[in-house]
Parts: sequence; C-alpha cells; structure tokens
Amino acid sequence: MGAFLLGVAAFLARVEDWRSYSPLGAGGGAVGETGHGHAEKPAGLIRWFTTVDHKDIGLLYGAYATVAFVVGGLMVMLMRAELTTPDTAVLGSATFYNSLLTSHGITMLFLFGTPIIAAFSNYLIPLVIGADDMAFPRINAIAFWLLPPGALLIWAGFFPIPDVIPAQTAWTMYTPLSAGVGNGNQMNVGVDLMLLGLHLTGVSATMGAINFIATIFTERAEEVTWANLDIFSWTILTQSGLILFAFPLLGSALVMLLLDRNFATTFFAVDGGGPILWQHLFWFFGHPEVYILVLPPMGIVSYVLPRFSGRKLFGFKFVVYSTLAIGVLSFGVWAHHMFATGIDPRLRASFMAVSLAIAIPSAVKTFNWITTMWNGKLRLTTPMLFCIGFVSNFIIGGVTGVFLASIPVDLVLHDTYYVVGHFHYIVMGAITFAGMAGIYYWFPLVTGRWYQRRLAKAHFWLWMIGTNITFFAMVLLGYGGMPRRYATYLPQFATLHQIASLGAFLLFVGGIIWVYNIVVSWMEGPHVQSGDPWRLEETNLNTAEWDWFEAKRETSIAATDGGEEVETDGGQEIDGNDDTAE
Repeated sequence: MGAFLLGVAAFLARVEDWRSYSPLGAGGGAVGETGHGHAEKPAGLIRWFTTVDHKDIGLLYGAYATVAFVVGGLMVMLMRAELTTPDTAVLGSATFYNSLLTSHGITMLFLFGTPIIAAFSNYLIPLVIGADDMAFPRINAIAFWLLPPGALLIWAGFFPIPDVIPAQTAWTMYTPLSAGVGNGNQMNVGVDLMLLGLHLTGVSATMGAINFIATIFTERAEEVTWANLDIFSWTILTQSGLILFAFPLLGSALVMLLLDRNFATTFFAVDGGGPILWQHLFWFFGHPEVYILVLPPMGIVSYVLPRFSGRKLFGFKFVVYSTLAIGVLSFGVWAHHMFATGIDPRLRASFMAVSLAIAIPSAVKTFNWITTMWNGKLRLTTPMLFCIGFVSNFIIGGVTGVFLASIPVDLVLHDTYYVVGHFHYIVMGAITFAGMAGIYYWFPLVTGRWYQRRLAKAHFWLWMIGTNITFFAMVLLGYGGMPRRYATYLPQFATLHQIASLGAFLLFVGGIIWVYNIVVSWMEGPHVQSGDPWRLEETNLNTAEWDWFEAKRETSIAATDGGEEVETDGGQEIDGNDDTAE
C-alpha cells in the first residue's frame, strides 16, 4: 500500500505541479468554473484528486456520502426483505443477515452521517463567515482522502477475497465476541479490516474537527463576530469540539481491541470487567457521537426554517446556549446504554438524571422552531417541508428516548425493537430529513440550476409516510417484546414486520426519486435566473453565501460577453421560488 501511494504521488507530481496551487477560496465554483478559478487549477480528474478548494472537497464529501447512503440503503432493504417472514427464507442464513446488520449500522453512522455533515460544512462555512478557505486546506484534503480506503476496509468482507468474511459483531462491536473469543468466526481478518477502516474514519473526522475549529476562530471576516456568528457555524463548532474529545477515545479503544485480537493482550478479552470496560469506552464515544450527528442538522434546520417562515429565528441566543449545553451534557450520559449490565445503582441513578436533563436543551430548540413558524408567512417549499418533517420526527424520537432514560422502563425495553425505532426516528427521521432540507435549499447555490419540484415533494411525502410506518411499527414490536438483531422471530410478530418492510419500500422508492432528481437536475435542470433564487431579500433574510452566489453569477455572465441566460419550465420563467416556482 505504501509503494502504491508513493507511485500515485509520483504520477501526480509529473502530471501537474499541484504543490504550487493555491485556491481563490470564494472565487471558484462548482459549476461553470471557466473564468472563476485560479489560473493553475487543473481540469478533469486531476482537479478532483489534487484540489484543496473547500468547495471541491465539500462536493467530494457529498458524493462519497451519497454512495455510502445508497450502499447502506441496499443493505437494509435486503434485511427488511428477510424480515417479511419469520424464518430465513430470503437470505438463506442468519450469518449473512448479521453481516448486513453490522455493515449497515457502521455505513450509515460513519460513512454517511459524518461525511454528509462535512460536505455542508466544508462548502458553506468559509462562505458564511467570509473566509477565503479553510485554515488548513491540505489537511482538509487529506481528511477526505482517508475516507475511501476506510470504506473499502469496512466493506472488505463483502468482496470476493479468499478467506475474508464480513464482520458480524453489530456496529457496537461488543466484546468478547469482537475480540474473537470462542469457537465462532469472528477471529476472521474481516473484523480486523473493519476495525482499521473505522480507525481511518476517526482520524479523518478528528483532522476535520481541528480544521473547523481553527477556521471559525481565526479566519472569520472582521464583521463576523461571536455575537453575529450564524447558527450553523455554532453547531459545527460545537460538533468539532465533541469530535476532538470523543473520536480519539474510540481510536484508542479500537487499537486495544486489535491488540487483543492479534497480540494476545487482555484489555477486553478477559472474564470479569473486560467486556464492561469496552462498553464504557465505546459509549463514552458513542453517545456524544449521537450529538455529533444531530447538532449540525439542528443547525441546518435553524438556518433554513426561518427563511421560509418569513421571520428571524426566535430566541437565537437560547438556541446557541442550548447547543453548547448539549455539547457539555452529552459526555455525561453514556452509561444509560448500560443500565442492564449490573452497574452500581447509584451510578445508574446519576446517569438517569443527566439523561433526562439533556432533553431540556433539545426541547428549547424544538419550541424555538415552532415559535419561529408561529404566525409566520410560511412558504411550503421542499426545504421547508423537510424542516417541518424534521421537527415532527425529532419530537417522536426525543419523547421515545426520554422513556429509555428511565431505568425501570429501560430494563423492560432494552435490546428490543423499541430502541431501534427510537434511534431511527432520530437518525433517519430527523438527521437525514435535515440533510435533505439542506441539499434542496443549497442546490441552486452549488449547481446554478433548479431541481424538479414535483419530484422533490414526492420524495418528501414518500419519506415522511415511510419513516412513520416503518419506525412506529418497530416501536410497537418493542412493546410486544421483539428482541433486536435477530434474523428469525416468532410468528406473532410477522404482521408488524411486514408493515415495517412496506414502509421501508416507500423509503426505497423515495430514495430512487431523490437520486434521479439530483443527478438529472444537476446536468439538465433550468438555470437559476437570480442571485436571490429563494427571494430572501423581500423579508430581509438574505445570508452571506447568497451574496457570494450573486457575485459568482455576475462574473459568469460577464465572462460570456454579457450573454443573457433564459430558461423556461412549461412556459414560465424560473426566477424564484413562489407558488409556481417550487
């Protein structure tokens, strides 16, 4: 691998003098680069392999996350197909089901969740704070290029490689199973490769977090102070702080687990406290990871929702303070995942108290979003629909989570489908919905084109209905006592599983529509006719990235000798986003 990387570096050095490249920061663009970028900026594949422009890297993160999302979605569709019947009639074996279960969780959390947030933050943070680029552009590029080999290592067990099988440890990698103890197949090298891939993703996230902290602290324009820093940047700053403390711990635990597996150490592969030690280390990372994933989507909703409510975000300071409060409290709740392990009841009580307390700042945000919409002039565009869907699903996911923070309730519902329904309401119903709101909102900014609005709204409704069918059925399965992580089940659970699979099919169809809409619109969509495509100036809600977009658009028109762009859609000019456009 080292020789291969050296060969790639030598090849790139011969093809392009990439070391002399320094980006223009806000001067380049994703679409219509001619006349905008640096004179030395290469074209074609060389550009994408050597770029250190924050916008290009943001697009690379977005493409990577989309591929991971598709792979993880296909994995879960196979699992839902299996679960339509009580026995293993589709996949043929519980072993393959366990492999899909493990890879689906890791793919969605580490290969989709964190990178899709990095896509937004890389592209937008320098634009909204008035920076030329990230503080460390080359480190930014390195952080991304650690991810593709990480994904290949995590998925290595599914490739036709002799004597390598996929990991079957679930995404939590609980010892002693993941340590290879016993006569099972988890001593296979596929688990080692997965652990190494996870380690690469952790290093990538940590490098990115350092970069974002340095950028927001040192690269802001003079007029951007802490008092008027936008809410999205606040959430990214808080998330980066969480990553800085949480991911290195995960990396250390993974190294210790690899040593247990390959060098006969006994960090976790011992009787007594070893397995509990792994749980403490993993969940000290694992629960802040939940907020690492959800805080930036909260920032996106806090940023986008006011634009279509016709008013500024209600209680801006309280939203910022609640973000910081969540960041601090998130490190004090990890053991609520361990109420059933027999830890000291006094410790359980303290963790229950903090777990209930962390619901308060989340509730503050929810009431602020609702109050922002209250008596506002709502425009039900696709981004707004996804923001409203986020709030709705987040309330359901949050309330079901509060019940799990109660020790007596958790002891009954622990390791049932209730837990699966709860965190999927957050991960799919909230985090992914906010991501889609951001994708649709900033799509004209990135591409200079409009998406197909009817398809976008069909995507929303399929996902809104599918999410609630699928995951509410899982909540009911949990109340019935159906344990999670099983490929087979008792016949009385068949109906609810089939309902959940029906909802998953709606999600799958919505996902196909989304991919089609984004790809086709990127290439052939109607051109945006205004530097203010969402008509934000009318309500004095315009933000810095749209000023950049207007400047870029004017430069593009000037570069084409003043050529006038005219695009129509069914005889109507696409110049904004009112009832007829969007």
